[in-house]
This record gives sequence, structure tokens and C-alpha cells, in this order.
Amino acid sequence: MPKGIFQVPTPINEPVKSYQAGSPEKIALKAAVAQMRSEEIDVPMYIGAEKVTTDEKVRMAPPYDHKHTLGYFNRGDEGHVEQAVNAALGAKEAWQNLSWEHRASIFLKAADLLAGPYRAKINAATMLAQSKNAFQAEIDSACEFIDFLRFNAHYMTQIYSEQPNSAPGMWNRLEHRPLEGFVFAITPFNFTAIAGNLPCAPAMMGNTVVWKPADTQVYSARVIMEVLREAGLPDGVINLIYTDGPVAGEVIFKHRDFAGLHFTGSTAVFQHLWKTIGENISMYRTYPRIVGETGGKDFIIAHKSANPKALATGIVRGAFEFQGQKCSAASRAYIPNNIWEETKGYIVEDLKSVKMGSPEDFTNFVNAVIDERAFDKIAGFIDKVKESNMAEIISGGGYDKSKGYFIEPTVVVTQDPMFLTMCEEIFGPVITIYIYNPEHFEEALELVDKTSDYALTGAIFSDDRYAIELATKKLVNCAGNFYINDKPTGAVVGQQPFGGARGSGTNDKAGSVLNLLRWVSPRTIKETFNPPTDYRYPFMEEK
Repeated sequence: MPKGIFQVPTPINEPVKSYQAGSPEKIALKAAVAQMRSEEIDVPMYIGAEKVTTDEKVRMAPPYDHKHTLGYFNRGDEGHVEQAVNAALGAKEAWQNLSWEHRASIFLKAADLLAGPYRAKINAATMLAQSKNAFQAEIDSACEFIDFLRFNAHYMTQIYSEQPNSAPGMWNRLEHRPLEGFVFAITPFNFTAIAGNLPCAPAMMGNTVVWKPADTQVYSARVIMEVLREAGLPDGVINLIYTDGPVAGEVIFKHRDFAGLHFTGSTAVFQHLWKTIGENISMYRTYPRIVGETGGKDFIIAHKSANPKALATGIVRGAFEFQGQKCSAASRAYIPNNIWEETKGYIVEDLKSVKMGSPEDFTNFVNAVIDERAFDKIAGFIDKVKESNMAEIISGGGYDKSKGYFIEPTVVVTQDPMFLTMCEEIFGPVITIYIYNPEHFEEALELVDKTSDYALTGAIFSDDRYAIELATKKLVNCAGNFYINDKPTGAVVGQQPFGGARGSGTNDKAGSVLNLLRWVSPRTIKETFNPPTDYRYPFMEEK
């Protein structure tokens, strides 16, 4: 059989389509939304070769129109988790022994399917079930997911190609084996691309996976599985289950062959899972890899030299795109009083023109938050601001869940830098601003550092290079993704590898070679061509 050293196609970031009036992509997307909205579907679990249904059906509804039914998914139990684990382990030998270029081909084909025939469908699913507007869906479920698949294939070849040096008379080789066991992927509601990448990245490196998405993301998870199956992913490589977290954990975290956790979600849940894994560590065949991206209390700090208009735009986009439900969304800002009034004017004026409503109306910038639980939590924070004499709302503050879970983009100004909404993660369209004396810039940087246990994203706005350098150095541990004169959201695969430390995760940088390295176990092979035949060394001779 002929062999070669193969190079995958050089990845480039998938172009973001404009969806301007009359464009083919806008026409196709509107048609897909209308078609999918008109159907009630039954979403099975995908376990091995089976599409599994159960007697427990869970209703799916658009967050912006919660009385409408998109369909139902099938809730699984402990037995289905065990079935998924067995399917993953059963598929493992054939999958890990498949030549790497054939694994790459499957995921590269999936990327092309997403870029072409499935683009409207995956975007429509994300709009309907996760309440993203067309642009947010496009950059997430289409472009970012495509980028993950194509760039990861490239990073895989990079990992395999880096080899150790060899001294004369020997040949040193390094191989990267998949982990010994199965990987468990737990994915969030807010990014379809993350939901796809967390199971696909380990699978690309030869692992088999049990995947549990958030209930509110099942609708688009189904489309991901359709794409992977059409791309030729073998049965059992990725098994999609819909169980409650504790039900899945009871099986998976006590299984001898549990080899890794790929997680995006809340800090509290991640810490609980880590603790559970630690308590069960003696059960496992190997030390499990734990990779997680969790919460954030992401910041913007402005220097007295900042451009007020650019700052205001960074705040409005950074805090309110996708209703502030990005892990990277700006949630606290520190602005000097010399530019505050001008900046405030731009913010308030911008928010007066922002429309809120259904993503099916393409003129809406803000849509609904994901579900009633999130709505009630965010509304509770807004109510506490309204009751406080240490903070005031200068824009927004309204909310209504009668038709959909709508919360107005809300800007809070506080006199207390340690005020509740400056410190706690809200995960909604609320930003709190603290006004400081421009001569106390260094003290403001210290506030940024000590206020939060999170360290995901942050931004500095300044036209003073000394101030930019000072902030970059002082805030070195405050953000895994740091932005200069830009909003703290919108990391692009291959350009800004994403992830944070402290309470924000393990900083293994999704969309980079660093993440893929977590899903392999290297083995060094040394071959000696002319091995010695005498145990004695020259130093032992006296004459």
C-alpha cells in the first residue's frame, strides 16, 4: 500500500457572510428558519449505530417565543449512559487504528458540508433554539465550527510532524497515541461551535467520546450529528446522550476507562466534577485529562487617553451581543471621569436605537436570553440594583417574559467598585461601570485584578502606549485573552486561541495545538542500529 507524508489543505478562516438584503444566503436562511419552525421533530439520542428514543419526552421551544413547540428530545437514563460508554469503548480499537489522514478527511468533509449544504440549517437551528440573531449564528455555528474542524486537522499534522533529534547510530521517534479509555464531553448552550468542537477535537486525535450537550442546545446538536454522520464518522466514535448531569456522572466518573473530560460550563459545576474525579482517582486505569473553560467576569478598563466613541462601541458590542451570554462578554468597566460624560452620551444614544425581539426579524440587535431560569437570575440582579443607593441604571433595566425571555440591555453605574454586579457573574445583558479619577490609573488596574476570581477576557482602551504597556503587564494574570482598543469578545480560531485561567478554566486554548495535545499520550521510541555487545564502559579500564 503506498504511503506518504500528507499535508492537509492549508486552513483559512471561513468568510463571514453579510446576509444583506436580497443576498442568496439571507433568502436561504429565512427559508430554513420558516421550514424548521413549521415542523415538530423528535430528536433521538445517537448511541453506536442506534437512534434511541425513550418514553420521557422533553419539549423544545424558542426562547423568544416559548409557547411555540419546535419538538421534543428523548431523555435518557443511567442505562443509556452505560450503553454510550460501551459503544465508545467498542468503537475505540478500529477508530484509533484508522490512519490519521482518514480521520482528518472525515472532519474536513464535515467542514465543507457546514460551509455548503448545511450552512442555512445549522444557523437556523441556532437562531430558533438559542435565540441568536443571524450574524451571531453565522459567526458561531457556521464559521467558527468550520474553523475548528479545518484548523484542528492542520494542528494534528503539526503535532505528528514534530519529532526529536537522533544521535549517530540511533533513530528517535515520537508517536502520539489517543488516551487509554473514553472522553466525556459536556457542552454549553451558548455556542454551537463549542458544542461541536468539544467532542470533535478528542475524536480527531483518535479518541472515542460520550457527549452530553445542554438541554437548550439539543436542537442544534442534532444537526451536528447529522453532519458528522453524512461526513462518514463511524458509529460509536461520538455518542450523543441527553441525560441529567448527575445521572451521567454516576456512571462515567466511576468507570475504570474514563480517560478525559472536555468541559465548557459554570465554574461551580466544573469544580464539583474535578472534586468527584479526584475522589475516584484510584478507580481509573490512567490519570484522566481535565480540560475546562468556565465562567468570566470580563472587564474593560479605559485610560484617560481613550477614544470615547471607540470605547462606547466596545462596551455596547462587548456587553450586549448575544444578550451578554458569551463567556467573554464585557460585564464590568472602569472609566476615568475626564471622558465619562462623552462616553456615556454615546452609550445611551446607541442603546436608544437598539431593537430587541425575535431573531426572525433581522433588524433586531438583541434577542431573548436562553430560558426562564436565566431570565429570573438576571432580573434578580437588576432588581437589586434598583433597590440599592450605591448604584443606578442609566439605560435599560426593563424585562418581560410573557412571550419570550426578554431583558433590555442594562447599564449600571456604581459608586462602589466592589458592588454586587461588579463582582458576580451575571451572564446576561448587564454591564456595571465604575468611574475613577484619571490620575489613579494604577489603582484602577489593581481593582481590576483583585475584584474577580475569574480571568477569561479583558480589554484596555487607550491612545497612550505607556498606559497600554502598563496595563498589559499589571493585568498579566487577569485574562487569558487580552484586547487592546477592542471589545473583549470575538476570538477567532487560528488568530486568538481562546481560554482563561484562575476561576475561568484550565486555559488549554480551544482552537489551537495546545488543546489537541491534551487528547494524546506521547510515546518515545528509540531504535539502536548497532547495539553494544559488552556491558563494560571505557572508563572502567585502568591500562
